[in-house]
Amino acid sequence: MVQINFALKEVNCKVVYYGPGMSGKTTNLEIVHQKAPEENKGDLTSISTDGDRTLFFDFMPLDLGNVAGMRTKFQLYTVPGQVYYNSTRKLVLQGVDGVIFVADSDPEKMDENLESYANLIENLAEYGKDVRELPHVIQYNKRDLPTALSVSEMDRQLNKFGVPTFEAVAYTGEGVFPTLKTLAAMVLESIEKIDGRNPRRAAPAGKPAAEAEPAPVAAPAAPAKPRPAGPARPAPARRPAAPVGATATAARPRPAARPAPRPAPAPVAAAPAKPQPRTFGVGVVVTLSVLLLIAAAGVAYLVLGQQ
Repeated sequence: MVQINFALKEVNCKVVYYGPGMSGKTTNLEIVHQKAPEENKGDLTSISTDGDRTLFFDFMPLDLGNVAGMRTKFQLYTVPGQVYYNSTRKLVLQGVDGVIFVADSDPEKMDENLESYANLIENLAEYGKDVRELPHVIQYNKRDLPTALSVSEMDRQLNKFGVPTFEAVAYTGEGVFPTLKTLAAMVLESIEKIDGRNPRRAAPAGKPAAEAEPAPVAAPAAPAKPRPAGPARPAPARRPAAPVGATATAARPRPAARPAPRPAPAPVAAAPAKPQPRTFGVGVVVTLSVLLLIAAAGVAYLVLGQQ
């Protein structure tokens, strides 16, 4: 199963070479390991019997660099070709993302090819996988044999689902990399359809929808603010319009009493008007003084006139 690490931007895929014993599965893997750049390959681990047959599996991590912004790594395995190691075959197939079926072009090996291909379909079915939906290709190896079956005949017997096929001579490297590259492209194409990168593409589409929802929510929020701010105090202004006159009259003096303290400085400014009574007082005193003088003069005149 494809493993995607979005934090590290890595995609890890599992590819399994499947086929009958001695068909060239391990040879394919050895050629890939020999010719792959040093920085793009890991160690090749192989467990073999005395007859130089793979007992369990071969494994080699292969880094294909960046694909669509993700660092793509392939883990390459082979299964044992012997029928009595079917439990190990099944174990190696667990979580597989793509299969390269390596068929022997020797006519005497056709029965083994058919048996192994049927075994592949059966083992995949136990994991709930349909070979028709799983990316896989068929490699017709050992094309250098003088008795090799024709490609058309091998297609007729083996290629029941019309998958891509390749001719190869594995020990010389012929056809090894075209087979692997085609399968890798098929695996990556399947990842784009079913892996976690589609949700990432769908996320931007969902964001506008999420952003569109707050818009109507923000609209009612805007009018809610002016209601408590402005109309809260003008509410008393509606009371004067009510038929209750007492409340209306009571409401008016209250606003009148509030502005009253503001003009309070006016009387302070009018304080200089106090001298006016003083000026009027001085005038009265002067007037009284004049009248007293006139009166005194009149009295003196009368007294002198009698003498």
